[in-house]
Amino acid sequence: MIDLLIADYKKAPISREDLAMLSYADKLTKTPWEMVEADVKALRDIGFSDAAILDINQVTGYYAFVNRLADGLGVELEDFWEKDKT
Repeated sequence: MIDLLIADYKKAPISREDLAMLSYADKLTKTPWEMVEADVKALRDIGFSDAAILDINQVTGYYAFVNRLADGLGVELEDFWEKDKT
């Protein structure tokens, strides 16, 4: 299942709620300047509470922040991350 999510989460057998959440996180990560009120409304319409939407937003933003810090400082992955890819 993880491999399917990594390859293309849109084709993975996941719930419509998970698909909506991942689509929101994907857009926020790749094109944050394109986020609009309708993106939040779509999550509300599928059943996410405002607190859950805030959690999705904060976790997505936190990962982007930490990755940019690490990339900007040239932090290298620990060896165990590379071993998982072989």
